[in-house]
Amino acid sequence: MATVSIPANTTALLLDIEGTTTPITFVKDILFPYIKDHLEEHLSAHWEEDECKQDVHLLKKQVEEDLRLNRACAQHALDQSGHTDEEKAIREVVDNVLWQMASDRKTTALKQLQGHMWRAAYAAGRIKGEVYQDVVPSIRRWRRQGLKVYIYSSGSVEAQKLLFGYSVEGDVLDLFDGHFDTNIGAKVESKSYERIAERIGCLSEEIMFLTDITREAKAAEDAGVSVAVVVRPGNMELTEEERSHYNLITTFSQLEVTGSV
Repeated sequence: MATVSIPANTTALLLDIEGTTTPITFVKDILFPYIKDHLEEHLSAHWEEDECKQDVHLLKKQVEEDLRLNRACAQHALDQSGHTDEEKAIREVVDNVLWQMASDRKTTALKQLQGHMWRAAYAAGRIKGEVYQDVVPSIRRWRRQGLKVYIYSSGSVEAQKLLFGYSVEGDVLDLFDGHFDTNIGAKVESKSYERIAERIGCLSEEIMFLTDITREAKAAEDAGVSVAVVVRPGNMELTEEERSHYNLITTFSQLEVTGSV
């Protein structure tokens, strides 16, 4: 594919993670299975610790909300009575978490527990964050050319920092000027990109967003943000209309600052 120009008025690049900086398979085949395989072990080991208690409390609050809105049936409830049977209590939490993951839920409660489990796995060297080979050299080049670089992902800010702090390229957190997750808003809502621009301290028109998801690309465009859609192996197929509408890149090295050599 041809070179794609970063608009001359751009001051910040906003990057998605899954399917953009990092293979989709990393999340699907490494991160999520790690949770499923080690969840019960993690809860048993840390059940009496404050952080784990807070994680379980947040999951219980989510269950209450789900039941109130009829988003969950009773079998996914967590007993509120304060279990004496620790094993039974842990099993209920495991069942609830696995149900949320199978339903592709993105609740704060789920993300928080996953983040804490991944933190321990990264620190122990069980997991290393995958990034495409073109990512780090391209970001270094953009930064030398005066651009700021931010991450915006549905994964929590903590999970983002773990991925890049314990990556296959080492600790590359110094490449980023900031991180955003869905606390700023959903990625398919244009208001989220307006809030990010406000937080960064620039105009929406001064941001370029890289993502593999066209619904996110449209939301960013609606906010005035310029967009390039990233086409990587395993990413969702684009329609002909989407291919003709968006600037497409298969590697970050195709992106050039306007006027640069």
